[in-house]
Amino acid sequence: MRALVLVPVLTLDRARQTAPANGGHRPAPLPRASADRLDEAIGLAQAIDLDVAGGLVVPVPQPRPATLFGSGKVEEIKAEIEARETGLVIVDHAISPVQQRNLERAWNVKVIDRTGLILEIFGRRARTREGRLQVELAHLSYQKSRLVRSWTHLERQRGGGGFLGGPGERQLELDRRMLQDRIDALKKELEGVVRTRALHRAGRAKVPYPVVAIVGYTNAGKSTLFNRITGAGVMAKDQVFATLDPTMREVLLPSGRRIILSDTVGFISDLPTTLVAAFRATLEEVVGADLIAHVRDISRPDTDAQARDVEGVLHDLGIDPAAADSPVIEVWNKIDRLDPDAREELRNDAARADHTCILASAATGEGLPELLAAIDARLGAADNYLDIVIQPGQGRLLSWIHANAQVLDQASGDDGHIDLRVRIAAEKRGQLERQIKLAARKSPAAGGGTH
Repeated sequence: MRALVLVPVLTLDRARQTAPANGGHRPAPLPRASADRLDEAIGLAQAIDLDVAGGLVVPVPQPRPATLFGSGKVEEIKAEIEARETGLVIVDHAISPVQQRNLERAWNVKVIDRTGLILEIFGRRARTREGRLQVELAHLSYQKSRLVRSWTHLERQRGGGGFLGGPGERQLELDRRMLQDRIDALKKELEGVVRTRALHRAGRAKVPYPVVAIVGYTNAGKSTLFNRITGAGVMAKDQVFATLDPTMREVLLPSGRRIILSDTVGFISDLPTTLVAAFRATLEEVVGADLIAHVRDISRPDTDAQARDVEGVLHDLGIDPAAADSPVIEVWNKIDRLDPDAREELRNDAARADHTCILASAATGEGLPELLAAIDARLGAADNYLDIVIQPGQGRLLSWIHANAQVLDQASGDDGHIDLRVRIAAEKRGQLERQIKLAARKSPAAGGGTH
């Protein structure tokens, strides 16, 4: 279907972007250039394979309750719709059911707003059972609020009346009741799925491997980074919302520490609360993570505005990226798209930053060893550094150490023993001691130990 994308620029939006939110505690969103907003809106439309006939930035000095746009602008847009032969108009802004209905009548095409478009994308991308249930729940809640646009016979009644509705109920009330019944059924299904997920999460907590969650604005390269690190086949395309369901893989860090790496849904500006709630599964993984890797598309002109949107969502989840003990590492991704001068400037910016910033390219792998080392260092603040003597015949102990710790130095003695300097996670110190005792029992003459 051919679509025309409209980006309304409201004076109210500009005022809201410069005002502090939540009493100044939540990071205020940064203003975006109209061209960046239009580019993102077109990307959203193309994510569901729409044929975008064009896009328009439409100034709206005074929003109209009936149509959002003024009457003259409505006529101008109608001429564009007819000239471009489009059957769908996407308004990259929240519009009321009445505005949607009136615009459809004026333009004689289907009209959807930003929320409706994002819901459509979510519906196509969700893969897990919980993801599909959450999408349907969000979609039905949205549809229920907009029933007014679907009916032209709302005032017709079948006669009669009654406290419970009965035969005299209006068609609108019947439709709302049907939707509410389905919503209630979905919520019950989700309760069971959520309980199952909680059990899985509790099982992971017993391992215990630390969880590192990858977050970022949609299309920042999170899934490409996830695939590069883990070798997993997670869907990674140059489009928005390529990932909707949480994906987790085990990763071995240089120190021998094993972590769970979690890929998450991309955040986006002006995402309605109902849609954030629809992906509670992903967000819960972020809240419970030991470390958060915030991936930024550093090549975009609006990268700072995107970062601020992500920080706002993290703040709403109870995570303060600006805190001194913040669990967030920033990954400045897609440096392969920058020229050498821009890269050097970024390196200087990263060196001056008051938090950890890693320059990387998930596409080429550049910077990923530094990223893994930074993750290892943050998680390994309490690591133990030990000197170990491996006696001849203790090859199994040596193999265990190489698999579970980072060997910093290794030297062989004349009598066949091996001196090791190792770094090992504090929680594995006890396991190492047991392995050393086991090796000593199997070769008592060999001895061995730590110091």
